[in-house]
Amino acid sequence: MDVKLTDNTAKSRFEIEVEGATAFIDYRIRDGIVYLIHTETPEELRGKGIGSVFVKKVFEFLETEGLQFKSLCPFVSHYLQKHPEWDFLVASK
Repeated sequence: MDVKLTDNTAKSRFEIEVEGATAFIDYRIRDGIVYLIHTETPEELRGKGIGSVFVKKVFEFLETEGLQFKSLCPFVSHYLQKHPEWDFLVASK
């Protein structure tokens, strides 16, 4: 699935638009670490694998930007458990 990730810094969230609906992951940045707080996928997009594509896009963005993260979001944490290849992005402090 080819979706474009947007970093909406004004709202402190990552966004993707699919089928006219917007999914987002709220974040905060503290001491150079991106805290992924909450993932919201519109009802009409659920069950289509979009959330997983979205989290992967966010991880790719963080890697490109040289950033690390901590997950406070159950969905992101669950994705990370299934995809430990992204563990190198998890902040240790």
